[in-house]
Amino acid sequence: MALVQGIHHTGLTVSDLDRSVSFYRDLLGCAEVMRQEKKGGYLTAIVGYPDAHVRMAHLRAPTGGHIIELFQYLAPPQLSAELEPRRLGNAHLCFLVDDLDAVHTRLVQAHVDLFSPPVEVDTGANAGGKALYLRDPDGITLELFQPPNPRDARR
Repeated sequence: MALVQGIHHTGLTVSDLDRSVSFYRDLLGCAEVMRQEKKGGYLTAIVGYPDAHVRMAHLRAPTGGHIIELFQYLAPPQLSAELEPRRLGNAHLCFLVDDLDAVHTRLVQAHVDLFSPPVEVDTGANAGGKALYLRDPDGITLELFQPPNPRDARR
């Protein structure tokens, strides 16, 4: 029997909930499911902060139903972090896209912090696909990935 049965959500701590919801909803196409504010109760036990007070939102990925949970801590005070892909423990969230070039153009117009333009994956299991890394408004690393077209599979 497997201990883990699936993934429920991915949680990200953000500095400004409204700004982050706008980014994930308006630029990446996620659907806002709910927003709420939580203080004390079970939250304090889960996160380990006796004075925990957060604003939170759930967004649903454009397809597949995965939930992205955004937390803005009102208490205790937020701590900043150096978010770099090579740092141990640094994670990234990868979104699938159909047309990475078109999405890239839209992100450039919105002045999103991009690591690079779309890069063709030239080796390995995803050869023929395209990808790029970007940062959300808090510097959290995200990836956009356009899978290879199965009709173009290399033999």
